[in-house]
Amino acid sequence: MSFRITGLDPGAFAPLFALSDEALAAEPARWVPVDSERSAPCRITLEDARPGERVLLLNYEHQPAPTPFRASHAIFVREGAHQRYDRVDEVPPALRVRALSVRGFDKDHMMIDAALVDGADLEAALETMFAKPAVDYVQLHYALRGCYAARAERA
Repeated sequence: MSFRITGLDPGAFAPLFALSDEALAAEPARWVPVDSERSAPCRITLEDARPGERVLLLNYEHQPAPTPFRASHAIFVREGAHQRYDRVDEVPPALRVRALSVRGFDKDHMMIDAALVDGADLEAALETMFAKPAVDYVQLHYALRGCYAARAERA
């Protein structure tokens, strides 16, 4: 079964890029320098930021529906990220190299299934999840820190 993985819409974060450190603190958000490989996966591009770059660290409500599963968590967004990841049947490297929590939600935004998988096995996990007719969409989370990574849908 085909799947589509998408990063977050860059337009939602563009206004933050121009804010002062003081204004970002009120959001709350802050710029963080990237000092090591694979330490800051961008939720727009679904690529790891490289050492020497800086990323915006902020809280993002990835599950805004008014259900018991409403949730937010910290995410990274690369400075100047303008191109949203949006591909069919491709797993981006930032997901491929990490352990993932794969969470299936129904049309009412209720979690109905979940699995813990190695990113190298994500295609199989998505096929299993989308084989269930009640699964409307899947949220992917980085298992180690629990933060939102990306969204997957049937293609």
